[in-house]
Amino acid sequence: MSALKNKVVLITGGARGIGAGTARAIAALGGKLILTDVDQAPLDAIAAELGPDSVLAVVADVTDLAAMESAVAAGVAKFGRLDVVVANAGIASYGSVLGTDPATFRRLIDININGVFHTVRAGLPALIESKGYILVVSSLAAFAPAPGLAAYNASKAGVEHFANALRLEVHHQGVDVGVAHMSWIDTPLVQDAKKDLKAFDEMIRLLPGPLSKTTSTEACVSAFVTAIAKRKRRVFVPGWVGLIRNRRNLLSSAAGDRATSKHVPRLLPQMDEEVRQLGRSTSARNT
Repeated sequence: MSALKNKVVLITGGARGIGAGTARAIAALGGKLILTDVDQAPLDAIAAELGPDSVLAVVADVTDLAAMESAVAAGVAKFGRLDVVVANAGIASYGSVLGTDPATFRRLIDININGVFHTVRAGLPALIESKGYILVVSSLAAFAPAPGLAAYNASKAGVEHFANALRLEVHHQGVDVGVAHMSWIDTPLVQDAKKDLKAFDEMIRLLPGPLSKTTSTEACVSAFVTAIAKRKRRVFVPGWVGLIRNRRNLLSSAAGDRATSKHVPRLLPQMDEEVRQLGRSTSARNT
């Protein structure tokens, strides 16, 4: 992985989960990091862990373009360049379309789609100069719809197609664009949802075969680091997600619907009721 030595990598959502794990792995390989997040304390903790020579930590909200431009400028001033952007920050919300708080839906789209745009827009001039690489974090949810997750599904499908269009725009400028699609990863996002919502936990357990399994954060980080080093066009975590992507039309067919729809009359009202009792439809970390 010598390809990452002295490379400068911006990671949004860098304070915990996949973002923090990827930061640790890149630092161990000699890379430099610009980490952004909205949570000061965990961001400061990982910056202290990795050391000031390797990390610049900036509290910045991906929904604020000016804040992301400022973070990039500060990173370039410290390290002299920007080689990689990992648009990782994102949230999930839960509940039916009819039961979803419209404000929560808008906020999720703002973070998960506009946040990717702001991150890429802020970093792109420096990446064109360095002929760098962008990794947009999408999900298996981009092509495997799930009831109660319509907003998240829509956002991850949106950023996948954003990345596909971006790739066509910047290829001639020497910038490569990759998209990451992951199944359930053992991150705080999934852990919190399982803890908060019995219906969500049961929905996952009822999925067929490998779709019900949760993959470790470490395995996801390893795949991300390899993708960055090799400037991959696609990264699938676990690998079988790529096979599902190739059959995406089947997933949204009438036959594909049947496997999930039989549980919806019971689990979706249960999820809506659990959300109502919680008083929130996102993780407590995101309220």
